[in-house]
Amino acid sequence: MDAAIQKECKNNKSLEKFEVNENFLRVSEQIKTEIQGKTLDEAIDYLVRRVDGSTLFSKRLQTVCYSIGMMNKIIEDGNADMMVKISEALQVRGIEVLGESIAARSDVKAVLIAGPSSSGKTTFSKKLSVALEQNGITAKCISIDDYYIDRELTPKDDAGEYDYESIYAINIELFQQHLTQLFAGEEIELPRYDFVQGKSVKSGNTLRLEPHTVLILEGIHALNPLLTGVIPDANFFRIYISGLTVAKADDGTYFPTTDNRLIRRMVRDAQFRGTTAVETLGRWPSVRRGENKWVVPFQENADTNFCTAFQYELALLKKQAIPLLESVPQDSPEYAEAQRLKWVLLHFRSIPVELLPPHSLLREFLGGSAFEY
Repeated sequence: MDAAIQKECKNNKSLEKFEVNENFLRVSEQIKTEIQGKTLDEAIDYLVRRVDGSTLFSKRLQTVCYSIGMMNKIIEDGNADMMVKISEALQVRGIEVLGESIAARSDVKAVLIAGPSSSGKTTFSKKLSVALEQNGITAKCISIDDYYIDRELTPKDDAGEYDYESIYAINIELFQQHLTQLFAGEEIELPRYDFVQGKSVKSGNTLRLEPHTVLILEGIHALNPLLTGVIPDANFFRIYISGLTVAKADDGTYFPTTDNRLIRRMVRDAQFRGTTAVETLGRWPSVRRGENKWVVPFQENADTNFCTAFQYELALLKKQAIPLLESVPQDSPEYAEAQRLKWVLLHFRSIPVELLPPHSLLREFLGGSAFEY
């Protein structure tokens, strides 16, 4: 079975462009010398503040390549808390510096945040809002998902299924109208999409842009030029985020780069959307096809890329994910994929969810977040 699973793993790669960032490893190596006379939190804060925050985002995703064996040893040695804190601190540092660079551009009226499924767009938007407010900019977040058209009007894919990843599942005309009105200083009533009914409904929430206010617009299509139309590019700062991990097993095999997003989605949807593991796994190939057609090609339009993955996240999601995978019936078409994912997760030592801070982006998928959704 392992040989078949390894073959399938090789086919599960992302088309996204990325490169390796070594900041995590550098900070980790310095902890032992810097800890003298400092608490762990003080040492991490000191070291992370010395990192050039602009190196945490660039024209390509700056993701971390790590050894599963090395990470498991860190956990076994009782240093998982240090690993989590370093990772979280580096992400916060990167978002803070990104907020500073956006605040320095007076022509920016909206930040567009795109990324594939379960890349953490919602929480990233909220954390960027905090970073902007630290620089005197008020941020207002709008989810592009609320501009979905009614379900029965949604285009269908080649298999006859509703294609929610299509740009034409969005009410483009209304979205552009609202942006134009907001940039002109007018007040609008925001739509709300009822995912249960599959309909766009009135929200009762109005919005007007005041001075020193920037819109944060997040959704899978945010970087597609069809969405923003003829509005000048100078009014936008475009960010592409994704959660790629580059994990290497002890035998030198690299694990799939997209598995963590699938597992994030499965855990979140089971807990918050009443979706079974079978349903999530069955839908995933269509989601990936939609991403490769409608999301990933527009990565090149981003002013910057930001990786939201953590090297420890599969070790942390393992406890919640394995029971869901074990619930997939043996006669289900999704059984083989469930077994493959379980095989991947069993390579990791577990990390207790209690080590995860409430502001972590992963709380979007696990619950217990300090942010409201």
